[in-house]
Amino acid sequence: MTIVLGVTGSIAAYKAADLASQLVKLDHDVHCVMTEAATEFITPLTLQVLSRNPVLVSLEDEKQSWKPGHIDLADRADLFLVAPLSADTMGNFAHGLAPDPLSSIYLATKAKVLLAPAMNGTMWNHSATQRNASQLVADGCQIIGPEESGILACGYQGAGRLVPIDEILEAVEVLAKGSS
Repeated sequence: MTIVLGVTGSIAAYKAADLASQLVKLDHDVHCVMTEAATEFITPLTLQVLSRNPVLVSLEDEKQSWKPGHIDLADRADLFLVAPLSADTMGNFAHGLAPDPLSSIYLATKAKVLLAPAMNGTMWNHSATQRNASQLVADGCQIIGPEESGILACGYQGAGRLVPIDEILEAVEVLAKGSS
């Protein structure tokens, strides 16, 4: 299965390295796309080595071909997975905004969409974030998580942590079996 793995600006971005590695071990073709904010937490080179594919961060990365890379990835994807999904990117998706390649791919793909939010619990519980999550579900996206309790990187206790990588992998495999 061809998977576009989106990584956004969340402290949980470092977990995308393990996720990309595990997906490749499961014989998926993984193409990572990062927001600029995600590069503050993990480098594109890390994900490039683990996924064995170039990493798309900005439209400047698309100069290899006449066909825009984000459109090519949107067309080839069987699954569009974003883990972690920040509140900012969730808002872009829910409102049809495309300020970066990741949001552009979301708008252009016909692939199944699996989103794994990770953010401060107060942000997750905010009515705007909940409205955005509801809109994405209404648009056909599947949302996994966040965990309902735990200690967050910001020091808060509560909802907001990225679900364990094993749970994301299980959800991917269920979706993969559904496409076969």
